[in-house]
Amino acid sequence: MKARHLAHYISNIAATKLGRIIVFTGARQTGKTTLARHLFKDYEYISIEDPVTVGPYLKLTAAQWNRLYPRAILDEVQKEPVLIESIKAVYDQWQDPRYILLGSSQLLLLSKVKESLAGRCVIVELFPLTVPELNTSGIEEKADPSLFQGFITHPDKKVDIVPSFLLDKKMAEKQQAWNHYLQFGGYPALTDPVLTDEERYIWLQQYVRTYLERDVRDLASFRDLEPFVKLQRALAAQTGKVINASSLANHTGVTVKTVQRYIHYLEVSYQTISLPAWSRNTIKRLMKAPKVHYLDNGVLQAVLQKRGGITGSEFESLVVAELYKQMNVLQIPAKFHHLRIQGGREIDLLLELGEGYIAFEIKLTDKVRKNDARHFTGLEEIFDKPLIHSFILSNDPETQYFSSKVTAVHCSLFLG
Repeated sequence: MKARHLAHYISNIAATKLGRIIVFTGARQTGKTTLARHLFKDYEYISIEDPVTVGPYLKLTAAQWNRLYPRAILDEVQKEPVLIESIKAVYDQWQDPRYILLGSSQLLLLSKVKESLAGRCVIVELFPLTVPELNTSGIEEKADPSLFQGFITHPDKKVDIVPSFLLDKKMAEKQQAWNHYLQFGGYPALTDPVLTDEERYIWLQQYVRTYLERDVRDLASFRDLEPFVKLQRALAAQTGKVINASSLANHTGVTVKTVQRYIHYLEVSYQTISLPAWSRNTIKRLMKAPKVHYLDNGVLQAVLQKRGGITGSEFESLVVAELYKQMNVLQIPAKFHHLRIQGGREIDLLLELGEGYIAFEIKLTDKVRKNDARHFTGLEEIFDKPLIHSFILSNDPETQYFSSKVTAVHCSLFLG
């Protein structure tokens, strides 16, 4: 088991009035049950997936829940939405009961939660492990914040990074965690040291199969999974690229609207994230094509049925996904965009904070040159808020400052 950065936040929330009902959601196998049972050891654990035992729980009145299970963890609660109504009734009638609700389907769980528990719960999204979390040795340990997390917490402070990754005293352990992330992604089960690499690959293949057989069927009553499987593979092959829905529709033999619905399914089941195109005009942002990134490189490789080297687009996706996860655990509100400027200029990632923007170029290269920073030129002129800083993230061990606001840094040094 690895440490989770969110553990401190969850414990603090649970001690307040706001934390009487906490909802954990996220992809299957991200460690929701493990973390909940670790943090709330005195809570009764109830699995809603067990068809033998779930029946009696469905018959309990609010008064019986209050008397028999005043503190409980309800796992896979979206399987029986009526239980959410029961928990709501307990919440409204008594002050002391506290509940943790777990579910792996954002669409099914959150639609019911928003309908029944609006204003009554705190929602926590749990993603695969971040690189700093991969670098921990136990669930009781504290995950050190990455340089990125330190910077994003205090974006007004000067970026202070060692001249070379080779000078970082924790280089070896950061690189080891980064290499695991590159090869297998961040799912907690794959960090078990007993597993061989071959067993990790098999686990990922089975994960993709289980996702199709369980999560996708939960989201939609497909008569035929084949069009969805085709779309899943086509999208994986195009991770990190601007999506052409018409082309995907032709490839999969479905309509453009169906393609858009399938992409939505992948996003709400925590397999992908969509980055809208940035524009000053909010309506235009919605009209422009998004970039879609897979959230976990291990799952991406399993969908593509490949092993070994990664492409530039796959590298971009795994870095964007890591930035996304690290922002999530900080609970700092931010918007993720990609940017295309007339003349062919592109910015891989534009992170929008309340106080301004942070731009990222992501390069699968061992040597960054000044020319790699050319797309940052003149960005301040088009933004509606200040450009706080620009980063080039790569595999170049040397840290370079191309200006006071443009820094090139090794991915593992910055994110590890």
